[in-house]
Amino acid sequence: MSKFTEEMYATAIASNRGLNTGEPDAPLRQTWGEIHDVARKMAGGLAGTGVGHGDAIGILAGQPVDIAPACQAAWMRGASVTMLHQPTPRTDLGVWGADTETVIGMIDCKAVILGAPFDVAAPILEERGITVLKIDDLRHGPDTDPLDTSESDIALQQLTSGSTGSPKAVRITHENFYTNAYAMIDRIKFSLDDDVMVSWLPLFHDMGMVGFLSVPMQVGAEVVSITPLDFLRSPLLWAQLIDKYRGTVTAAPNFAYSLLARRLSQAPADTELDLSSLRYAWNGAEPVDPDTMIALADAGARFGLAPSALAPVYGMAETTLAVSIPDPDQGQVLDVVDADLLEAMGRAVPATKGNVRRLATLGKMVPNLEGRVVDAEGQVLPSRGVGVIEVRGKAVTPGYVTVDGPLPTQDGEGWLNTGDVGYFTEEGLVVVCGRVKDVIIMGGRNIYPTDIERAVGTVSGVRPGNAVAIRLDAGQKRESFAVAAETNDISDPEAVKRIEHDIVHAVFSEVGVRPRTVAVLGPGTLPKTSSGKLRRANSASLLS
Repeated sequence: MSKFTEEMYATAIASNRGLNTGEPDAPLRQTWGEIHDVARKMAGGLAGTGVGHGDAIGILAGQPVDIAPACQAAWMRGASVTMLHQPTPRTDLGVWGADTETVIGMIDCKAVILGAPFDVAAPILEERGITVLKIDDLRHGPDTDPLDTSESDIALQQLTSGSTGSPKAVRITHENFYTNAYAMIDRIKFSLDDDVMVSWLPLFHDMGMVGFLSVPMQVGAEVVSITPLDFLRSPLLWAQLIDKYRGTVTAAPNFAYSLLARRLSQAPADTELDLSSLRYAWNGAEPVDPDTMIALADAGARFGLAPSALAPVYGMAETTLAVSIPDPDQGQVLDVVDADLLEAMGRAVPATKGNVRRLATLGKMVPNLEGRVVDAEGQVLPSRGVGVIEVRGKAVTPGYVTVDGPLPTQDGEGWLNTGDVGYFTEEGLVVVCGRVKDVIIMGGRNIYPTDIERAVGTVSGVRPGNAVAIRLDAGQKRESFAVAAETNDISDPEAVKRIEHDIVHAVFSEVGVRPRTVAVLGPGTLPKTSSGKLRRANSASLLS
């Protein structure tokens, strides 16, 4: 039996900790043992349909109360799990069906487990010859013992962000799962007796699935799980659940902390909310804006939120989840460097005055994972040398699966090219500047889209977290860029004109270059991945 599944089943027997779902309307607490009992019957239902060791299972469900036992049931059968992209009310179901069929074929999926609110998708899948298994039916299967598993078995095939027309999935093994779990637990000094995790993150994203479902189910941690829709309906619910359950660990992308900071700052003076229990609020999955963390610390101060809890982190599905996490009680640690030397020479030289750039450090590499930075020729750079970040260790995926077959992720020495540009400080802190493919080269300068987008975000009327810098004429001698930003004032021509002007001014003032084009768009226009990240490349079509 793999260490991951062995510990998960032992947790079901010995742990009194569990999963809290259904907030705020119908809260339900189940111990991991109770979830295991449900999973045993669902595993029996899967066995009855022929699902066995090495098979791939897709899951399309929205509620954590359904997803947790469904995942464990698949692992009990020695199968892998793939969380399928979820259609939204605006999704073209015909296109979604075709894209899903492509994914099903790519991972050689045996069946799709379907649960609320996606039951209506059953006919779309079945007409394409895809076997559909309803969660409510599987719950009535015969009680079944788990099959044996090995460390090299695939536990999760995590679809990469935006995997639709040409999908790709990260193949994560049982050994990857186990190694990553304890890398995170050891780094943050997690206590099974005292810590409580709170999350609204989507379980089709690696931070939600791994960090706030598989890890607590494996080791027996207490976790409160709601859906992204619950959070978006009422962002303060997130904080209210931290208060109610005395949450100690949570995580979210930068945009969510920006939204939470605004809601906290707008809360009436008599609002009763205690956030003093929180000791880790991870900010990851998208670039960290230091000003967001500062705003959150300021807004949360009257509710007891400790600035030391705010922790920018670095992770990716290719390392199962975690790459670097700060030590406990560090808070946000900024690295202030000379912006000109960073852009022109690829060196992060500390600076206290002049044209400086403030970058969030993302902690040190987690245990059992090593990292380095290399230049374009593959030469290893010293600390503060800016280049491509590479990582190596037992939590690193053995490869991808694509529509064209398997694709390795590691070179001959086990190094994974992350595709991220960054550097290490002398203390070993990781700093990420941007993605290799997104860097804009102008006049010999390496300009990072996140700097441009941060400047655009300061313009009044621009929707927070909804601005992109788009690289134009990539690879040519005179590259340029455009900016696309959303506003709620799209029906006001004067406001749109003013926003366009202010964007150009803000970008030039902050970055020293002017966009070739500025497009001001209505809410919901910018294309995003299934996990909510903005798609820079796909946004180019909006400029025509």
